[in-house]
Amino acid sequence: MPGSDVARKQHTLGGAAGLVLLAFALAYRFFPGLLHVEPQFEEGVTATSSPRAPAPTSTWSAVTAPPPETAPPSAAVPEEGTSFADAVRMGPPVATTKVVAALLKKAQDAEDAGALIEPEKGNAVALYREVLAAAPDNREAEAGLERIGGALRDWALAATVRGDEGSAQRYLAAYAELPHSEQELADVRARVKTLHEVLPMLTRAAGLMKAGHATGPQGGNALEVYRQVMALDPGNRLADAGLASIERTYLDNALAQAAQDDFDAADATLAEASAIRPGSQELLETRSRIEGIRTQRAGTVLAQARSALDAGNADLAEQLAQRAQAISPDLAGLDRFNVRLRNARLYASLSPGQVLQDRFLDIAGSAPPIVVIPTGNFTMGSPADEEGHSEHEEPQRRVAIEVGFALGQSEVTVGEFREFVNVTGYTSDAEKLGGSAIYDESTGRIVERRGMTWRNDYSGGRARDNLPVINVSWNDAIAYLGWLSQHTGKPYRLPSEAEYEYALRAGTGTRYPWGSGDPGKVVGNFTGDGDRSPSRRSWSIAFPHYSDGYWGPAPVKSFPANPFGLYDMDGNVSEWVQDCWHDNYIRAPRESTAWVNPGCRQHVVRGGSWGSDPLQVRSAFRLPAAADTRSARVGFRVARDL
Repeated sequence: MPGSDVARKQHTLGGAAGLVLLAFALAYRFFPGLLHVEPQFEEGVTATSSPRAPAPTSTWSAVTAPPPETAPPSAAVPEEGTSFADAVRMGPPVATTKVVAALLKKAQDAEDAGALIEPEKGNAVALYREVLAAAPDNREAEAGLERIGGALRDWALAATVRGDEGSAQRYLAAYAELPHSEQELADVRARVKTLHEVLPMLTRAAGLMKAGHATGPQGGNALEVYRQVMALDPGNRLADAGLASIERTYLDNALAQAAQDDFDAADATLAEASAIRPGSQELLETRSRIEGIRTQRAGTVLAQARSALDAGNADLAEQLAQRAQAISPDLAGLDRFNVRLRNARLYASLSPGQVLQDRFLDIAGSAPPIVVIPTGNFTMGSPADEEGHSEHEEPQRRVAIEVGFALGQSEVTVGEFREFVNVTGYTSDAEKLGGSAIYDESTGRIVERRGMTWRNDYSGGRARDNLPVINVSWNDAIAYLGWLSQHTGKPYRLPSEAEYEYALRAGTGTRYPWGSGDPGKVVGNFTGDGDRSPSRRSWSIAFPHYSDGYWGPAPVKSFPANPFGLYDMDGNVSEWVQDCWHDNYIRAPRESTAWVNPGCRQHVVRGGSWGSDPLQVRSAFRLPAAADTRSARVGFRVARDL
């Protein structure tokens, strides 16, 4: 019957279906891997929400710190002991695929969170292994373990770099349990072993540094230990940092030496530093900085040499040029300067006795005439058996005048000083302090009188322009010389005491510039027994049989010049010099420089005056006077470096 045929067919199909189901159940129970079916997705899309990169390579330049702990995921696989009926009820393999996919996602989430090996039951490695236990050929789980292995390898290497042996050992152990290259594993193990060897050495080096034994003593200093570490572990960052610290000390010392112009010492220190970390960036930068200091300093010295040459001092200019060359042999402009220096010596040399007069550069007028003084030697001071000798004039000593200079042909005049006051509005000490000491005809004495200034003559009258300026202090003289220097561009100053006595003696070594006895002819404005004041007074102590025709200062150049071409060096008015007052010549310079103590209150007055007795006209005579002293018997003359 058709119905019975249908029933027979249904029974046959049902039996076949049952056999199929039974086969699936048995296969699932005993061979679950056979029924694993990979989820099907569109091309280019994986089972996770975001694609994962392939396992990392061996580079570890971007390794990060290990992640924080994450909570362990719950397992989602069929339990053991599932019955045949339960297996049949589980249906087709799609259910198993969903469980594996869910487990895989938890593993991937743990990896993304950085929970690679911690916590113990919820880390990515454990979860990927659960996936593989359920689906042994799961390619995503295998790739995940490969990635984690690469990360652990990099973490182990990073830990060795920062000296963290504990972490390095832990990551190494975990890496060894994951897919790896045997060569890379061997390399990491070697690095961890090296770290174990050098850590005690680094600790010892740090202790030596703290104890101040960075470079000594030999056999027990940090430098030696750091070098031993670098020999075992080239590129060790902790050892390199220690070497950099030692190197920094040398580099700082080299910079300090260069700042003090000790470039030889700086070069030697740099040579020592270069052996610590050869070719380091810090060494190169410091060497460049020192070279800049060297060039700048040499340029400054060369500029000083140019100024010295402009001032006519070729010897000083040559010394400075040689110093600039010693500092920086390749200094730009040095060759041109040396050519100019040679020309100056050949064509701009000055001759002893030559008279110069420097014109002002920015205003009308000129400085007083000056005479070039020859260089030489002389005996300064007086012997103990000289009549009138004072202990202030000893001990005698030989003084060398080796630097050329020029001296005022005569004393500074009233007219020359007036020009200075008119231009600058200068107020002299006499005006500030209320007066000066002048000659009183009624008593025949030098007395203080209010209102007396440089505008007055020795007795209080109006001074003529051709008279030597008097009633001026040492301070006033310095102010005038500074004004000359400013407007001529030349180095004007007061003469030193040695220069003054040298020029006063002019080659003589006698008691007076003209000899040891009284003058046999009129040679200057001194106290003579033939001199008479306006009221016919005479000197109580004077040169006998001598009269120069003046009671008070004479106009400059009224008497013959001395052998150096200078007027009134002895007589007319006494003169200020640069030196501070010292009671004797013990420890005095043996060259022409002034003997100056900063802040001294008393300076030296040299040379006799119109009112000096014969003992005060001697070539060695000297007096102290406060810097603000004003007197009708004291003036000054200019000096200038050549």
